[in-house]
Amino acid sequence: MDSVTETFLKLLFLLSVPNWHTAVAGNKYNCDDPLVSALPQSSFSSSSELSSSHSPGFARLNRREGAGGWSPLVSNKYQWLQIDLGERTEITAVATQGGYGSSDWVTSYLLMFSDSGRNWKQYRQEESIWAFSGNTNADSVVYYKLQHSIKARLLRFVPLDWNPNGRIGMRIEVYGCTYSSEVIGFDGKSCLIYTFNQKLISALKDVISLKFKTMQSDGILLHRQGQNGDHITLELIKGKLSLLINLGDTKTHPSNAQINIMLGSLLDDQHWHSVLIEHFNNQVNFTVDKHTHHFHAKGQFNYLDVDYELSFGGIPVPVKPGTSSRRNFHGCFENIYYNGVNIIDLARRHKSQIYVVGNMSFSCLEPQVVPVTFLSSNSYLALPGTPEQDEVFVSFQFRTWNKEGLLLSTKLHEASGGFFLYLSDGKVKISLHKRGKTLSDIVAGAGLNNGQWHSLSFSVKRNHISITVDNNVTSSTQASIPLQIYSGDVFYFGDGVPLSWWIGRTNETQTYWGGSLPAAQKCACGLEGNCIDSQHYCNCDADRDEWTNDTGFLSYKEHLPVTEIVITDTDRPNSEAAYKLGPLLCRGDRTFWNSASFNTETSYLHFPTFHGELSADFSFFFKTTASSGVFLENLGIQDFIRIELYSPSEVIFSFDVGNGPSEVRVQSLTSLNDNQWHYVKAERNIKEASLQVDQLPRRSHGAPLDGHIRLQLNSQLFVGGTASRQKGFLGCIRSLQLNGMALDLEERAKITPGVESGCPGHCSSYGNLCQNGGKCREKYSGFSCDCTFSAYGGPFCKKEISAYFGTGSSVTYNFQEYYTLAKNSSSHASSFYADMTLNQEAITFAFRTTRTPSLLLYVSSFYNEYLSIILTRNGSLQIRYKLDSHQDPDVFSINIKSMADGQLQHVKINREEEMLIVEVNQNEKMKFILSSGTEFNAIKSLTLGKILENSDVDEETMKANSQGFIGCLSSVQFNHIAPLKAALHHTSSAPVIVKGRFTESNCGSLTGADSTSSETTHSFADHSGPIDEGEPLANAIRSDSAIIGGVIAVVIFILLCITVIAVRIYKKKGIYSKNEAKGSENEDSAESALKSELSMQNTANENQKEYFF
Repeated sequence: MDSVTETFLKLLFLLSVPNWHTAVAGNKYNCDDPLVSALPQSSFSSSSELSSSHSPGFARLNRREGAGGWSPLVSNKYQWLQIDLGERTEITAVATQGGYGSSDWVTSYLLMFSDSGRNWKQYRQEESIWAFSGNTNADSVVYYKLQHSIKARLLRFVPLDWNPNGRIGMRIEVYGCTYSSEVIGFDGKSCLIYTFNQKLISALKDVISLKFKTMQSDGILLHRQGQNGDHITLELIKGKLSLLINLGDTKTHPSNAQINIMLGSLLDDQHWHSVLIEHFNNQVNFTVDKHTHHFHAKGQFNYLDVDYELSFGGIPVPVKPGTSSRRNFHGCFENIYYNGVNIIDLARRHKSQIYVVGNMSFSCLEPQVVPVTFLSSNSYLALPGTPEQDEVFVSFQFRTWNKEGLLLSTKLHEASGGFFLYLSDGKVKISLHKRGKTLSDIVAGAGLNNGQWHSLSFSVKRNHISITVDNNVTSSTQASIPLQIYSGDVFYFGDGVPLSWWIGRTNETQTYWGGSLPAAQKCACGLEGNCIDSQHYCNCDADRDEWTNDTGFLSYKEHLPVTEIVITDTDRPNSEAAYKLGPLLCRGDRTFWNSASFNTETSYLHFPTFHGELSADFSFFFKTTASSGVFLENLGIQDFIRIELYSPSEVIFSFDVGNGPSEVRVQSLTSLNDNQWHYVKAERNIKEASLQVDQLPRRSHGAPLDGHIRLQLNSQLFVGGTASRQKGFLGCIRSLQLNGMALDLEERAKITPGVESGCPGHCSSYGNLCQNGGKCREKYSGFSCDCTFSAYGGPFCKKEISAYFGTGSSVTYNFQEYYTLAKNSSSHASSFYADMTLNQEAITFAFRTTRTPSLLLYVSSFYNEYLSIILTRNGSLQIRYKLDSHQDPDVFSINIKSMADGQLQHVKINREEEMLIVEVNQNEKMKFILSSGTEFNAIKSLTLGKILENSDVDEETMKANSQGFIGCLSSVQFNHIAPLKAALHHTSSAPVIVKGRFTESNCGSLTGADSTSSETTHSFADHSGPIDEGEPLANAIRSDSAIIGGVIAVVIFILLCITVIAVRIYKKKGIYSKNEAKGSENEDSAESALKSELSMQNTANENQKEYFF
């Protein structure tokens, strides 16, 4: 092989990135010009838009036109923002913002690109799909320099996640420069021959570079032939690129007379791929899309005998022996260079060195056939058919790596049943059924899950059925069936249509049900894994003879109310279905409590210009101890509008629309700076202006009959201050609404110096009662403890969450990836989890057991790294870190005593890089040093109890796992994740798998008794001295100290917030499709103070935004 390789090196070449010279020259000029700001409106498009002022044309970075950015009609995973750059362009960076002055921004997104708008590709970095981290507020710019540039005409931004308290909102910029290239198209019957002068050949260095794109899996890209059968061929074979060097006369050459190297995969995807082969001295690099295979040759180049011509796209005639079966290339080349010579440019100019066989064009035409990718096993495509025909014929191509999967399904006309066309163990099978009975199972093909394109033709005529795979007669199957076939009206490719669905607010079909999640296409039993038939994700899909039901709450407000319910599968006699749709309950308003605290007289919040030329209304609550201050102000060239606390007892609403300043005053008999909430409502229209404070009499001022009527403002709206920073407001403002639209004070305050989100008070006094990582949340009349990221529960995050594990029990928490990828992906799963790398862990848990050895906790990785915490046979605690898959694990033993004594044991483990600190039962902390590594890469899952998957672990861990864990585990915390709590309380939403006997218990309390008994109902009042948790505090109300009713108030508040649409579907079989009118019910509030303010606000005709449940 050495001599063959050297001969090849002496004469050949380099296939490189298509724009090889441009890439080299790229270091000499800047390619970071902004590309979006100058584009016309027609260059922007999107999946949808919330309104005309939220259209994609307003999505330019740092611009404030319209509503200040693009927002889609519905915020879900199907939205996108598209930019047309007009021509193929080199893109080197992107930047994003949220919607100006809003709570709408995207926290992560995908970037896709295309030349045609029909065939899209996702931007990848280091061979994994790259999800960009987005914004954390509306106005800051997040800029990304791309690791490798994109050459494309069209870009799409696809939001993955967004601010949960807002909508999708984006402003973007793209940076890059003009991209010039030479392209040539081959029709699969042509080739291009380049003849060169042998004097130009360098014995030391050869370079060829090109790009190609095609939809054909086979074809010759480059060929060089000798007189004695010697040849060098670069060929696409089944979507992979083969470099073949062959010595024709093997009798006179060594046995290693052939070199064949394969690189790449799925290169027939109609996207550009770069190829590079470079020879320098004895070194050869063969590169495909940045993947390089290196040669190093020795000896003399004295065997390979080739001509001084290169052919591109095929083998020229006359055909040499043994080459007749090879296909010519069908697709496009870009920027072909040989040792600096632009081959396509020579062909365009009809130079004598170029000879063309067949037809080719200097353009790249997009094929009419465009593939469709199914991103998950739940995806499907519905296409209409012609019903009541006595013949069904379907043909298509597919490729996949999955052995199993549904390809096609349809329901035949009337009572004639239906069929499923699916993959099983890599074979195509068709199942024909009628009235629950399978009439025929037919099998064709084999090994069809190899990632290659396969054609499939399927036909049914009367009672005859046939199926052909890859146009191969030997892969054809025919059969007769005892059934007359009549075609149905819809064909479903992929997972198939669900048997029932409902339609919501935006007229979108929803296939999740009560207790489930949007896009899950499952009922609650499907998420929890306890459906009566494990083959289905809803009980009502099980096709049982007895009544079954699926029941739960629908609470995703973006989809509500329910307007229509559809239940299909009705073509059989004796079918029955029933459903019950509960009323629509509207409760709560986040904007009503949205507040900000202004701490200095020069601090303020700014928002986009207020537009209320002919009609304006403002409403808000405030509380302060200051004697004066401006609540809000917006200026124009001459016009202005302002609301201010003029004195401790007087509020003034002033404005100017061109007739000179006017004002409306309200004087209170009591002080308004008493640190209590006060309500203000101001209105202005062409007839009058009015002002109301609390429930004091409304004051008004008539407009002049012949004066100006239009309020023209052009500056930003200032809240809590003025443009001159004089007379700023000190205190709190909440529930600020302008013309019925609420401003998000809290989000804006998070990024504004001198202003704080929310109004302080209760958490500063009682926040320490929220324990074990619970977060204190301010409430109007008190506070609550948010235990979301705590392993504990209860009102104060003190209640141990414990469970008893029986023999063989297992709880596995699967860590979430950025984006759900196609199961057809060829990349190793670990590449998708590249960002799940940990440099530190914080682990706490408690346990009690008498069994040894035992496996307490195990964290696995896609890279065969792991952490195991076990009890050894003598009862000592052992921590085993394996952070390098090539080394033995680090083992740390804590030999205090036997910990398998049936007593409750508390363990805390903290690692920061190589430093490990362990604390057991609040004893002295022990420090250890890791030697196997500091990074825990691509973490996959966390297991409590027995490991059920195949795992490559050390012998001691394996011994412990053979026993699993029998006993009690309590309050398990791994960083911000509480897997035990998720398994017990959030099985419908958390990525948790539970196997075996696993029951919630109070075994984690110190005495084994009910740990909730130690928590007492409290009312809180301002007082001095320590708080005795065992005794209720006196019930009192003083100034700003609002009352919380402890556990009872929290429970009542939760009951008020949980509203019910109980969709109860009792089904045997049948269909009901019904439009439901919106129904709403109101429940009394538990808090009298809230009642008072709501009553006051209703008296003032203040409209509140509803949450739909």
